[in-house]
Amino acid sequence: MTTPPSATPPPSEPRTPTAPRTPAAPRSGPRPAPWVRTRLRAAPLGTLLAAALAFVAVLLAAALPRAQDRGADQALRSFLNDSGPTRTSLQATAPAPASGQSSQALDQTLKSLLARTGNTFHVEAEKVVHGTRTNKRQPLLNPELSRPHRLPPEMSLLYIQQAQDHVKLEEGRWPTGTPRTSAGAAYAPPLQVALSRQAAETIGARVGSVLASAPLVDGTPSVEVVGLFSVRDETEDFWVGLDCLPRACKKVVGESYLWEADALIGAGDLDRMDLWGHDAQDFWRLPVDVDRLRADRLDATKKEIASYVAGPTAATLSFETRRERLRTTSWLPELFEQAHERRQAAAPLALIGPAGVGGVAFVVLCLAGALAADRRDAELRLMLARGGSRSAIVGRLLGEGAVTVLPTAAAATALAVLLLPTPRLAPALLSAATVALLALLAFPVRAAVLLTPARPAGRWRRPVAELLVLAATAAAVVEVRRRGVAPAGSDPDPLLVVSPLLLALCGALLLARVQPVVTGWFARVAGRRSGLVGFLGLARAARGSGARGSGSSGPSVLPMVALLLAITTGGFGAAVLQSVESNRLGVARLTVGGDAAISAFGKANLPDGLAKAAGELPGVRTSVPLWIDHDSALVGTVQRSSQVNLIVVEPAAYAELSRVLGCGSFDPALLATGGGESADAPVPALFSSGVARLGGSGTFTVQPGNGGEVRVRGAAVIDCTPAVPAADAATVVLPAGRATALVGGSDRPNRWFGLGPVDGDRLRALVRSALPPESAPPAAPPADAAGASASPAAPAPGAQSADEVYPADEVYPVRTSSDAVAELGADPLQRSAERLYWASVAGAAGFALLAVLLTLMRTVPERAALLARLRTMGLRRRQGVALILAETLPQTLAAALGGALVAGAAVALLGPAMDLSTLVGASVPTGVRLMAGPVLTQALGLAALVAAAVLVEAATSGRRQITTELRAGDQR
Repeated sequence: MTTPPSATPPPSEPRTPTAPRTPAAPRSGPRPAPWVRTRLRAAPLGTLLAAALAFVAVLLAAALPRAQDRGADQALRSFLNDSGPTRTSLQATAPAPASGQSSQALDQTLKSLLARTGNTFHVEAEKVVHGTRTNKRQPLLNPELSRPHRLPPEMSLLYIQQAQDHVKLEEGRWPTGTPRTSAGAAYAPPLQVALSRQAAETIGARVGSVLASAPLVDGTPSVEVVGLFSVRDETEDFWVGLDCLPRACKKVVGESYLWEADALIGAGDLDRMDLWGHDAQDFWRLPVDVDRLRADRLDATKKEIASYVAGPTAATLSFETRRERLRTTSWLPELFEQAHERRQAAAPLALIGPAGVGGVAFVVLCLAGALAADRRDAELRLMLARGGSRSAIVGRLLGEGAVTVLPTAAAATALAVLLLPTPRLAPALLSAATVALLALLAFPVRAAVLLTPARPAGRWRRPVAELLVLAATAAAVVEVRRRGVAPAGSDPDPLLVVSPLLLALCGALLLARVQPVVTGWFARVAGRRSGLVGFLGLARAARGSGARGSGSSGPSVLPMVALLLAITTGGFGAAVLQSVESNRLGVARLTVGGDAAISAFGKANLPDGLAKAAGELPGVRTSVPLWIDHDSALVGTVQRSSQVNLIVVEPAAYAELSRVLGCGSFDPALLATGGGESADAPVPALFSSGVARLGGSGTFTVQPGNGGEVRVRGAAVIDCTPAVPAADAATVVLPAGRATALVGGSDRPNRWFGLGPVDGDRLRALVRSALPPESAPPAAPPADAAGASASPAAPAPGAQSADEVYPADEVYPVRTSSDAVAELGADPLQRSAERLYWASVAGAAGFALLAVLLTLMRTVPERAALLARLRTMGLRRRQGVALILAETLPQTLAAALGGALVAGAAVALLGPAMDLSTLVGASVPTGVRLMAGPVLTQALGLAALVAAAVLVEAATSGRRQITTELRAGDQR
């Protein structure tokens, strides 16, 4: 029987291995596309916005720590550079060895000293100064030398290894070594030395002079001047501490003086150097490279330098160099402590701003995640209904976020590192990773919460959370009032730093409960009037746009929290900076004596007509010329006679100056003198508190320094006076008129003070024009015996003309409060704190605006559908824009008003505990003044920015969305 072809072969029949395999049946459809790619392509705009938000947030998070590090490092280095090279160097000294002294021994010790540096601090090896010096100057007995007041000049000897690199040999040769004599010879040849030309001219020495000193017990060698040199640049750090080497110094002895000059010897005479003065000392000045110091490693650097000065490192150096009496001193530990205290004082403003922008960014990221989950709620619930697990869905969402967030976070971090180079990388990476993780988890966590089965509503949860926030805020405020934002001797407490933000959070929670009620009341009022726009907008604002389902869910709290955080941070910081500026101006005015001041040099008077011309300059509101004498005596006190400052001034102008400066205000009528008073009647006078402390009663006698006497009676006691604002100064103020006739010379003022926006350059030009064309200064510094001026700033003879030596600003110094304010605010610590604060305020405002826009974007479909329906019923386009504004602006205005109130409360509660002295640049009373201007500027400015953004969004996107709705209909 033949088997049909379609029959199945029997089981016993084996299948041959070479038989062709039956191909699998082709699938009926295409392979499914990857989930992440599909979802990202489905919403490209949302993907781009999420990536942009993550990029900006991570960029700011990575940039803020690096900006803080850069500002702290710059402030530390500027502070140390201003302290001078002497205070920023390590000074090592040791007695010169009794035998075997040589330049090689000095270099070997220097090598050991440098070997112990380079960990947390470095020494500028090219600026090291080391050598040997005699400890005591010896008098020079040569009769031909200059002897003012019959006192012989004195000299000490130095050997400095690097000296030849900083001087220029002008005459003779450089000292090498004294030729050796045979043992037992009676004659010891003089030591060879080199003098600076200026010092040689001052003391009367020249090349070839043999200078003898007073002999000691074992004999003191004489010195021979073999060369004269000139200093290339006396301002170099090399010459710090070597004042008598470039030029002779004047030493005052009683009412006389003598010259002191130092000389350089060669390396060959080091072993005989201790014979001059019977003692010699080796020294090494090691300048620390302050430009390589880091503020974040300041504690470690301080410990290492302390060990170098007096610790294990110092003991090791003494053992290695075999110099048991090697001692190292330095001011750096004390300077580091001062720098740390300055940084602590400026920390509140430097930290409150970043804390504010961090809080607003956190709210925005949470809001973005919540809105994204709300937008995809139907999709996620459908996936859950079709068998997907919550963990699988959250995993897919994490994959979406990782593709979007992680590359942008890495790019933002790299950009921050590139734009703000600093040695420390860990804080920026940690901050960036934290924000990137938050941006990655915000949406999946919110989705997991939405997909979790609903639980019975707990009405106690929100009140308990609000009570916890209120308790934390109260604790922070109490601690700030008790200890301050930055407690003395410690770093700022994070709880105290975020106290303004906690106040803002409390205000936002309170406003979230109050604002719907108030808005609903306004909606009911608007409903009683004609017109639909106001009622409908306010009703939607009270109900909360975008709320699903029925019932009154209320508006979203997160945008309001973001706005309040931004406004409170900005308002509080603006109040702090305004107080800093106000205090700085007050200090500057007290320092100058007004907004502008002209002083005469010494006891000279101002040129005729200068005070009157200065008072007529544009901007001068009050002109106060006065005469002051610092050498007057007050007779009749408990101490019989006391030195006082005597001021003769017109009372009304001086009272106005005192009132504006807030320094000893008084009624000018107290100094009025009646026309019927006798000529010998005492003159009414204002006494400072310093005079009141001297004691005595009744009338006193004032004896001006230029002779004569005036009987005065105390009309009032003032605690301060603008001309001499020192607290302990003893000052007597007399009215011009009778006092001018009694005090000789007081009719010509020697000081001038002005109030108003005076142009400093114009005032200096006026002073220069008032100088006589060919006249010498009224009181030039005296010239010394060699013809050079004793003033350190005086040039060499013939180098400059008299006009260049004594410019007008030196003869009649001009100072303005604007210049003094600039000097007080020149500290990089202040500038970096202010820049960081304003950058933080801008970032917080941007994030707050983004929070509002995100909320608007989420409600676009619902709002467009509503406007489309209303358009069919006759709603005009302008009315649609007004409806959007009526819906959005109540929350914005409420946030602006609430933020202003919270910022004011923060200033009132926290301001008294803030010390602004470091930010001001001078010691000022503790506290921040509550001023409405800065707070309202921040609040209204941000509110106007949000309103403009809402208006632009409504005008641009509304028309397109409405048109789409009218064409397609409602598809929801």
